Amino acid sequence: MTFTSYEEFWPYYVAMHSRAATRWIHLTGTLTGLAVTAYGLARGRRRYLAALPLIGYGTAWPAHFLIEGNNPATFGHPAWSLRGDAQMIRMMLAGRDAELDEIARKWLAENPCQGRPPVADF
Repeated sequence: MTFTSYEEFWPYYVAMHSRAATRWIHLTGTLTGLAVTAYGLARGRRRYLAALPLIGYGTAWPAHFLIEGNNPATFGHPAWSLRGDAQMIRMMLAGRDAELDEIARKWLAENPCQGRPPVADF
């Protein structure tokens, strides 16, 4: 899909994370990657910088294939996906996961032919 702005992309991004399990795996992988990276930097071990993308994407991408049944939005929109991931995680940490659920449901209802299975939470 093509988008002209991040604001247009955002509901799509959330819809590609329609299941709570996918969102929580993203959050866990990202925060773990950040923690390992911070630890490495605090210890002066620059190689730990690789932890964020390896752990973050290494946990997030399989969730798309195995839970959502879709491809990561990162493949088509890497910069906006990174921004979307940060926004999604901030909302989750603020207790706004139900709001993300509603954004996903609305987008999927308005765009039913996106080649993905119906939304069902685990």
